[in-house]
Amino acid sequence: MYNQIMDTVRPQPGTLSRPWAGFAVAALLLLLTALPARAELVIQVTEGADRGIPIAVVPFAVSSGEEVPEEIATIIRNNLTMSGDFQLLEPGRMLSLPTFGDTLHYRDWRLLGQQFVMLGSLERQDDGRYVLEYELYDVSQQRRLIRSRATASRQQLRQMAHHVSNRVYETVTGIDGIFTTRLAFVTRTREGGDLLYRLRISDIDGVNPVTLLESDEPILSPDWSPDGKELVYVSFEGGRPGIYRQTIASGERERLTEFRGLNSAPVWSPDGKSLLMTLSKDGSADIYRMVLGSRNVEQLTRHWAINTEASWAPDGRSFVYTSDRSGSPQIYQMDRRSGDSKRLTFEGNYNASAQFSPDGKSLYFVHGRDRQFFIGMLDLESGNQRILHRTPTDEAPGIAPNGRLLIYVTRQGNSRSLELTTTDGRSQFRLPIEHEGIRDPAWSPLP
Repeated sequence: MYNQIMDTVRPQPGTLSRPWAGFAVAALLLLLTALPARAELVIQVTEGADRGIPIAVVPFAVSSGEEVPEEIATIIRNNLTMSGDFQLLEPGRMLSLPTFGDTLHYRDWRLLGQQFVMLGSLERQDDGRYVLEYELYDVSQQRRLIRSRATASRQQLRQMAHHVSNRVYETVTGIDGIFTTRLAFVTRTREGGDLLYRLRISDIDGVNPVTLLESDEPILSPDWSPDGKELVYVSFEGGRPGIYRQTIASGERERLTEFRGLNSAPVWSPDGKSLLMTLSKDGSADIYRMVLGSRNVEQLTRHWAINTEASWAPDGRSFVYTSDRSGSPQIYQMDRRSGDSKRLTFEGNYNASAQFSPDGKSLYFVHGRDRQFFIGMLDLESGNQRILHRTPTDEAPGIAPNGRLLIYVTRQGNSRSLELTTTDGRSQFRLPIEHEGIRDPAWSPLP
């Protein structure tokens, strides 16, 4: 059965008229056939970043007399820019560079159209630690919103910048910041004639990558546990697919499945006590639920079609999945109590890889039409469906834990990169990921 599924994997662009579509296993063929590429080395604004809240992050004064290993103000500017909610003023346009509020002239910032101004200074102490003092001001109300002090070692400066970014973002918007979350992803590189696959995690901006697993066999579909301490993923080590669970801090890992046929697309339940997965051990590819404590496996879908790529609703009462039972890959939703499934997508001949928004009101997915693949959104209350981002081939969307951003892989020609789009589709950004052959990004929960 596994070989039959492999024979019906998703077509490459230009061959969409072929019979579907292996959904989860399509990622394997993409890994095996796509050429490696290197992403941009800087955060690149690709569309719409001039529509956000005007804010100026003034370059921080440095009193240590030495070169600072991390440019804290630049990291904060990059974070706020890629949130899609802010329009950052370039330092070269600033009329003055105040350090603290007593040297801040509101008139200068009103002339520049700024709504908020952030100031600060960084000082190295005798023990080698760094102290950041920073303030945030509301220009129109002429009042201070934040005055705070943070301390970090040399190695912790970047993380401190992410924490400060969260504080500023949350103060202005009232929404949780995501700058201390992490990404998990898979890279594929050719080294000395051999293909190597690596499961990696990094900061949200792609910096500080750490390799959790390296293999000469494909690795697919990482997914974070709700507490952010573990990952599940698919590995083909030993020549056959299996689902693995790994603790990030210790590196300890265990194989959860080794059934015949397909073992793919694992995803945690909201309470962290079980996994949804795709297995073909009983014939066709169906959705199963594994209780992690007992390892008991329950079959949830029963259909001759291929059913895969399950994703829980935030309340745990239902899940969505991809099935070709209608003749093309479409998204369905199953109620856990009744076991009934209903079709959700009707536009286009390819809709797959769905994920819920954190509030459970929307779905984000890959939408195929006219031999191209885009990131789409479905409003579950109204049933309205729209496209958020248009490039020739987008894949593997993942939603930020605050519901404001989507991360996805986009491919133009032979190059692939990680990009972000705001969930309203108005702004896009390219992340500074330096890895070749990047696949399957997954966003960690809030720490």
